[in-house]
Amino acid sequence: MTAQLSDYDYDLPKELIAQRPPEHRDDSLMMVLHRDTHTIEHRQFRQLKTFLKKGDLLVLNDTQVLPARRFSNDGAIEFLFLERLGPGRWTCLVKPGRKMRVGATAQIGNIILCVEKITSDGERIVVLNEDVDLYSGGSMPLPPYVRRESDTEDAARYQTVFAHTPGALAAPTAGLHFTPEILSEIPHTCVTLHVGTGTFLPVRSENIAEHRMHAERFAISYSAATRINEAERIVAVGTTVVRMLEAARREDGKLSAQEGTTAIFIYPPYRFHAVDVLLTNFHLPRSTLLMLVSAFAGREFLLRAYQEAIRERYRFYSYGDCMLIL
Repeated sequence: MTAQLSDYDYDLPKELIAQRPPEHRDDSLMMVLHRDTHTIEHRQFRQLKTFLKKGDLLVLNDTQVLPARRFSNDGAIEFLFLERLGPGRWTCLVKPGRKMRVGATAQIGNIILCVEKITSDGERIVVLNEDVDLYSGGSMPLPPYVRRESDTEDAARYQTVFAHTPGALAAPTAGLHFTPEILSEIPHTCVTLHVGTGTFLPVRSENIAEHRMHAERFAISYSAATRINEAERIVAVGTTVVRMLEAARREDGKLSAQEGTTAIFIYPPYRFHAVDVLLTNFHLPRSTLLMLVSAFAGREFLLRAYQEAIRERYRFYSYGDCMLIL
């Protein structure tokens, strides 16, 4: 296994980056990777159940994406509100940053905000002239590779049907394929990890071991922990679930109810202890998510599968198709 960033690269034609969700959630293609034989099948997501066994348990991330994206009244500045720090004080990301230095102001609706501080990460701490909920009236914070503004369709489709606990700034996209009907036929439980903006941060060091992840909050209920401990196989729906379960597992291999944060960074070589099967979308080149899936499937096998997905014209990233790794 390699820890070099350049070994997790691939070329993707831009037209394969999904800009819109499919007409129906379960319309997606599903590439099936068999790790034992290094063989690949091309299926439909609706066929997921046929690959599951008695005793399998699907583990889903029920985080709910916050409508955190807002624009100044003149449309010149885009805000992504990360967290309310207290009455009238928020942290946010802004674009373009040069227009929002310390002391700069902008107006959103009837609210005037002023930049109080710029953190070492480039985040802005802003003060409002009135304490309001900035998520009220906001829109979905679509990832940067979706080259359009979010709309009413995204309000529903950039959210899983099982989203329950508000707190995410990005969707756990492997869960976007599920419908209530499909879930009703498969044993499942939910845990919570609030996906932050760190999921989109590039790895800048050629030695990937030097990269540091942003911490993300998670919660596992007693009932979820009990069901996970009793399952014969764990089918993780998405990389967020993998990170949470691997970080929260005790030394005896079991899981307990807990709340906390994790900054776990999974890359090859890594021995998985809590996850047996992974359902995931296709990920950006040179990304921490691609590295995690490479650790699960094997880097060379995974990159070969990505090249086949490109030849077969799969749709990539958040609104794209998915991959089941057995």
